[in-house]
Amino acid sequence: MKIIILAGGCGTRLFPLSRSCFPKQFLKIAGQKSFFQQTVERFLNLVDIQDILVVTNEKYVFHVIEDLKGISAEKAHIITEPIGRNTGPAIALAMTYCKEVLKCKENEVVFVTPSDHFIQPIKTFLNLVKVSEKVCLSTGSIITMGIIPNRPETGYGYIQADKAKLEKAYRVKSFKEKPDLVTAEKYIADSNYYWNSGMFMFQLQTMEQAIKESAPNIINMYEKGFEYCSANFAEMPDISIDYAIAEKNKNMLVMPMTDIYWNDIGSFDAIADILADEDGNVFKGDIITEDCHNTMILGGNRLISAIDVNDLEVIDTPDVLLISKRGQSQKVKKIVDKLNSESRKEVVENVTMYRPWGSYTILAEGEGYKVKRITVNPGAKLSLQMHYHRSEHWTVIKGTGKLTLDDKFVIFKENESTYIPVAAKHRLENIGQIPLSVIEVQNGRYLGEDDIVRFDDIYGREGEIS
Repeated sequence: MKIIILAGGCGTRLFPLSRSCFPKQFLKIAGQKSFFQQTVERFLNLVDIQDILVVTNEKYVFHVIEDLKGISAEKAHIITEPIGRNTGPAIALAMTYCKEVLKCKENEVVFVTPSDHFIQPIKTFLNLVKVSEKVCLSTGSIITMGIIPNRPETGYGYIQADKAKLEKAYRVKSFKEKPDLVTAEKYIADSNYYWNSGMFMFQLQTMEQAIKESAPNIINMYEKGFEYCSANFAEMPDISIDYAIAEKNKNMLVMPMTDIYWNDIGSFDAIADILADEDGNVFKGDIITEDCHNTMILGGNRLISAIDVNDLEVIDTPDVLLISKRGQSQKVKKIVDKLNSESRKEVVENVTMYRPWGSYTILAEGEGYKVKRITVNPGAKLSLQMHYHRSEHWTVIKGTGKLTLDDKFVIFKENESTYIPVAAKHRLENIGQIPLSVIEVQNGRYLGEDDIVRFDDIYGREGEIS
């Protein structure tokens, strides 16, 4: 069996924690590991790491690599999308990789899963995956995992099952869009409806045939192979696997996820469902409260105190404070839409931005200046670059760095400083064994991140602006 983990989404339903520069799957909220790391580890109890394929957008590749290193899973296969094209093309691209690179046979079973869901208990879930594999092989069907609903949820799509049972699964009668509350209540009253989890299982040959029948604009590219699909991925249609295949296929089965807790972490309310204590509270960070109930406060570095607060959600980040009534966090999308309409940078950027070499955090900025803390990982280095509009002054606060400045090389250590004039070619490299931390003070009339010219970059970003 091959596991395809979809990790290319850039959703902002958990804004301001999740932004397009750092999406939900890489957040560490429910434990010390990210949702992506938890997903990979979940399947390491079922298959070898070489049987796991991660599909992600190319701008998130370094996040994936770092997260895989953090759980000693570097041997997983990483497939990059140059542009987001939804789950249909992403799955097709991974299938071509299975066939051409991994030399999988036509009857190879593939399990597709999102990278940002919370599932417990893991053992029960994996046992169900094993059962699904047997059903998949014996029936030749495409199987989707159905969540047994416990409330009239309007934020999920639904699967209507036929009452006739086939082995341990049910025939799919139809897929339903996200309903209004009245319709959702009717679905709950009828025991033949399940939430759509977005998880699918199939044999390669079965899905290939389904694509031929229902998605000719995908199959035409698919049949030209992995390299072609990868190079021309932007020409793929922007369509989900549900719309492209599942809703049209007559050979679908739904496998109920009995005795399994599932949460797609689609809102702050969903996080509260996982982490709440006996008083309904979730407090993370430096939080001091008195007589608070049914309240979630996710803090950062500063102290947050609350008194007699009920039914509230407070999400504090260095540049954005979100306050929401408990149960209404699905409306975060409306806030994000308003910010997008105003081209606000907060939707895209964070105070801390991650790069292949490490990260930087904006500490202060104003007219003509910006102060950053730059952290460079051991062995990593920034691109050889120059700026037309700003000079920079660097002071090392931890570690040992190597500075390239035009045709000179300088080794500088803690408490040592250096100055980079406007238009000087420069590069910073960590030659030590611990992270290199540098305070950078920029001065100039224009301090945008796009004031950069790259001459050389080990991460292949020549011509990019970040």
